[in-house]
Amino acid sequence: MKEKAVKIRSIKAGMEHITLVARVVSISEPKYVLTKYGRAQVASAVLEDETGRTVLNLWRWQIKMVRPGDIIRVEGAFATSFKGRVELNVGSKGRIIVLSRKNNSPESDNCIMPV
Repeated sequence: MKEKAVKIRSIKAGMEHITLVARVVSISEPKYVLTKYGRAQVASAVLEDETGRTVLNLWRWQIKMVRPGDIIRVEGAFATSFKGRVELNVGSKGRIIVLSRKNNSPESDNCIMPV
């Protein structure tokens, strides 16, 4: 059973098992960071719904999965606070689903990627 999607305005640091539907506004240039698991590539996607904006951190192959203009469903995300702002991350038990892509290319619709 799918969990009910929350609105961006209601997301607070410390929340887990977050599901939301939002539009990808922009994606930063990827950069490399050192994590406890080793070197990893990360980029920040700005997500927007009718209640506000938030950042979704895209790790490794997640970066190439979404594009600006995409409508995505994020499932199983968790919220953290970094430099005073709430950010979302999708771990191994979550997934990102591209519901629609601005260019409507057939291969991009309903692309489900577990993370």
